Amino acid sequence: MLGLKLPTDPRWVNIAAMNIEDVLVDHAFCEQKAASTAISFIVTYPEYSELVQEMTALATEEMSHFKMVHDLLLERGWVLGQDRKDDYVIKLRSFFPKGGSRVTQLVHRLLVAALIEARSCERFRLLSENLKDKELAVFYKKLMISEANHYTLFLKFARDYGGRALADEKWEALLKYEAQVMENLGTQETIHG
Repeated sequence: MLGLKLPTDPRWVNIAAMNIEDVLVDHAFCEQKAASTAISFIVTYPEYSELVQEMTALATEEMSHFKMVHDLLLERGWVLGQDRKDDYVIKLRSFFPKGGSRVTQLVHRLLVAALIEARSCERFRLLSENLKDKELAVFYKKLMISEANHYTLFLKFARDYGGRALADEKWEALLKYEAQVMENLGTQETIHG
């Protein structure tokens, strides 16, 4: 369903399980950035009313996820800590060239957002199926479903605004590039690392 060309290195889930505090801190910041991305779509593309409506709901949902992750940190006696740069996201954002029409840039941003959500969905599935901590396993299963919905939402908008054939062609190229990026990831205690 997700279309990912390269699955996560199986060792990643073991690294994540042994460093769950770091994973939760990173996850909290991922949720915060996802909310920020939704707000950025609203600010940058206010003329797309359906997009604005959906991104408003998404920003609210992502901040509620941030709160849930932050609450988990606090319940376990941990603090949010410092954000770290996300090399995965930085590399994905560099794939499409700068410039082009406003619609082209919108489609590119939507496709990158869709892929980030798809990879997060895959990672959350791995956590839900492999963590011995049952509370976290259930938590990640619920979030996995949300991430799948977000992935399909962004992909739908990319197809709506860019045309299905062109959006799918760009999506396929981005998926191939992401597989190359993933070859060097899977060894860090982060959601995408």
